[in-house]
Amino acid sequence: MSIELHILGSGSATPIPGRNPTAQLLKLDQSEVLIDCGEGTQIQMLRFRHKASRIKVILISHLHGDHYLGLPGLLSSMHLMGRKEPVHLFGPPQLKEILDFQFKVSETVLKFPLHFYPTQDAEVAHLTEFCGFDIYSFPLNHRIPTTGFLFKEKPRRGHLITEMLRQYKIPVEMYKEIKAGADFITTDGNLIPNHILVKASTPSISYAYCSDTAPTLSTVNVINGVDWLYHEATFLHELIDRATETYHTTAKQAGEIAQSAGVKNLIIGHFSSRYRDLKPLQNEAALAFDQVIAAEDGMKFTLR
Repeated sequence: MSIELHILGSGSATPIPGRNPTAQLLKLDQSEVLIDCGEGTQIQMLRFRHKASRIKVILISHLHGDHYLGLPGLLSSMHLMGRKEPVHLFGPPQLKEILDFQFKVSETVLKFPLHFYPTQDAEVAHLTEFCGFDIYSFPLNHRIPTTGFLFKEKPRRGHLITEMLRQYKIPVEMYKEIKAGADFITTDGNLIPNHILVKASTPSISYAYCSDTAPTLSTVNVINGVDWLYHEATFLHELIDRATETYHTTAKQAGEIAQSAGVKNLIIGHFSSRYRDLKPLQNEAALAFDQVIAAEDGMKFTLR
């Protein structure tokens, strides 16, 4: 299964030309998870050729406008386009009240089921299983209740080696057991190790999304060892006082978090509109963690 991350918006509260508020799509084959939905997200989807019909799950981290104001419009467009397939929406409890009021005053009755699941910011929580992934929420440290999201692919079983199965005359009824890890004992008592019969599977992938947050040790513990980390880096470290006041992270701190958590790849985003050139932010994060890329709208990352 191909796994891709598409950046629709890499900015923070105030959009600028070429940089929209936060939104991204995690593409799992032909199904997609939308993570946050800032203003203008559906325009970005049209711009970068993404079909709303492929979105099955939507995750909203918190209720600051640059992370959800595009959602009512996106859902309304899905309704107008005649969508029938359900959408599974996860977000803060008050999000349901906002959407209910929006649809009430506009006298809109969605043509598709919208299943809403409230998140909580007190502890790590398993949200759902989707396309072979377990999806979790975890607490972040922001001015209002905010969660990050963790995607962990389920362990993948190896592939049976056909020629070896034939060579050792292994009965078909044992294939499932061997694929699950069992060895095989021949009729004359010889043990055939599992690794001779099964080709190792592609390693599972993990991805963590940290939206608006001040740096915390609890976050480091949750995202420890992930393959890919997206972490906000709103300011350069010279504005650490402003970052602390607004419960945000500097690029330097984002790099330190990635280093402390032992992740393999870091993507930084949620940049203040004061920065037109992102190279200084990327360079600052790289002081602590060199496998870092500054996200820009339209970027695609192949996670596997």
